[in-house]
Amino acid sequence: MTAPLFLLHAPDGFFSTPVASVLWAISALVLAVSLRKAGDQLDEKAVPLMGVMAAFIFAAQMFNFQIPGGTSGHLLGGVLAAILLGPYAGTIVMACVIATQGIVFQDGGLVAMGANIFNMGIIGTFGGYYLYRTLAGALGGEQKMRLPAAAIAAYTSVVASAFICAIELWLSDTTSLWTAVTAMVGWHLIIGIGEALITVGALSFIAASRADLLRVRDARPQAAA
Repeated sequence: MTAPLFLLHAPDGFFSTPVASVLWAISALVLAVSLRKAGDQLDEKAVPLMGVMAAFIFAAQMFNFQIPGGTSGHLLGGVLAAILLGPYAGTIVMACVIATQGIVFQDGGLVAMGANIFNMGIIGTFGGYYLYRTLAGALGGEQKMRLPAAAIAAYTSVVASAFICAIELWLSDTTSLWTAVTAMVGWHLIIGIGEALITVGALSFIAASRADLLRVRDARPQAAA
């Protein structure tokens, strides 16, 4: 049986050593900055929410879409985490989920983990979050346009992550650029719809049941007296 060629959650052997090493270095740097920034921006009340988000995203990512042509994909959840927690804490949550899946469940290799964190936990979270904030501001404010902006950002984050992964596969000489982009982006244009729907559904539920959680991202620790 031939192994799938194109996975957003890539196993070892898909990326060359130079590409994997560079992406590990970038991911480690971003995570170090994120740890410091998240500590400055969030108080202790955000820690339980980070755990809940990690559990939710972990469970959601366990459901893979098997697609003809050797491709599979799954939900990311980075935009949802960033909207609730901010991009720094959201990236930490995503990195924890990806690391747990790779180490405990062998879903993604250790050498490729830096690339997986970069694609899903950094591009998908930071890129999606700032697109969300830009769209919400341009469309009339986050309070009024949260759901449309979140839907577009979540969808775009999936497609962008797939495109970046395709570029990395090409740089690693795993396959041709056209083949990688066609397989990855083509199918993730469809998978992104599910990402958008689940993100909007989760935000709608939170707004109806625990609207205070939508303000955790903007909380600031109180200075000690």
